[in-house]
Amino acid sequence: IEAISTGSFGLDLALGIGGLPMGRIVEIFGPESSGKTTLTLSVIAEAQKNGKTCAFIDAEHALDPIYASKLGVDVKELLVSQPDNGEQALEICDALVRSGAVDVVIVDSVAALTPKAEIEGDMGDSHMGLQARLMSQALRKLTSQIKNA
Repeated sequence: IEAISTGSFGLDLALGIGGLPMGRIVEIFGPESSGKTTLTLSVIAEAQKNGKTCAFIDAEHALDPIYASKLGVDVKELLVSQPDNGEQALEICDALVRSGAVDVVIVDSVAALTPKAEIEGDMGDSHMGLQARLMSQALRKLTSQIKNA
């Protein structure tokens, strides 16, 4: 399995393949401010060093290009999108995967993928399960697209 280094020798070693696997969906999970975005930016920097094209879907609208640059990311070469809602973010992700022109796609973060109905709805409206359905559908579609890429 081809892998992209995380930029951390210890983590790459612990993962057993020298980094994160290419052609797979990987979720990085942890508490707020635990370094998830920093880790993804480090992965992007490593991928770019190896000539890979990377995209960052910034659902949180919080990407700091100066910080990314300090981590080694070539911000001028990074494809960045700041979608308005979860559906838009996942459509962009799907289009990037289908294009075959991008090697690494980061979505930051799953928690920020708010469904359009929730954004447009009234406060107090029940939107139970909307995000779960959105993610479930998107992951099935993306898994299929990645297999065919």
